[in-house]
Amino acid sequence: MDLTALETKINVKFNDRNLLQSALTHRSYLNENRKWPLPHNERLEFLGDAVLELITTEYLYRNFPNPEGELTNLRSALVNYKMLSEIAQGLGLDDFIMLSKGEAKDTGRARQVILANAIEALIGAIYIDAGFEVTRVFVNDNVITKLAGVLSAGKVLDPKSKFQELSQEKMGITPHYKVLAEWGPDHSKSFEVGVFVGDRQVAKGVGSSKQEAEISAAENGLKVQDL
Repeated sequence: MDLTALETKINVKFNDRNLLQSALTHRSYLNENRKWPLPHNERLEFLGDAVLELITTEYLYRNFPNPEGELTNLRSALVNYKMLSEIAQGLGLDDFIMLSKGEAKDTGRARQVILANAIEALIGAIYIDAGFEVTRVFVNDNVITKLAGVLSAGKVLDPKSKFQELSQEKMGITPHYKVLAEWGPDHSKSFEVGVFVGDRQVAKGVGSSKQEAEISAAENGLKVQDL
């Protein structure tokens, strides 16, 4: 696959193209292509998630005098999977991600999570290949620039943060999440997560990642009339 067009789109030229290709390789692709020479993108995703959080956190710290809780909400609105998937789509990552035939047919939330994970893996790859400052520029250009829209649209509080505020206001308790069940193969798992206030399960949700299931559980929790 010729990645030159993607490098032009993201404005980053890789020294090691294998890093870029690996960032775009989903686990499911390896299951159908055993001879593929590169690893899937989960380790790069792990790294990229941390780098993304650091860059966004530092930016918010330097530019907003808000207290910690509000800064956390701002960061969550910027780096949640829905926002990251939109950014990935805008960069055209969907055309370059290596997926199994089954995964390639998925749409909706499952595809959003794949895209969000891919852009985190891409950030990890940029960091390894070009260093922190180049990565900072990429995050500023593609993620931080979404902040004005987030603020004007009133999307600062994600469902988990909203439910936490509601729980603390009504009960004086911070909710917690617990995986109730998981099923499916490693490359296509589903999770059921419960959100608890104290010992009581308030709601539950299902998703293709623990984060997605927690968000779903929080959304359902917000619909409960009586905590």
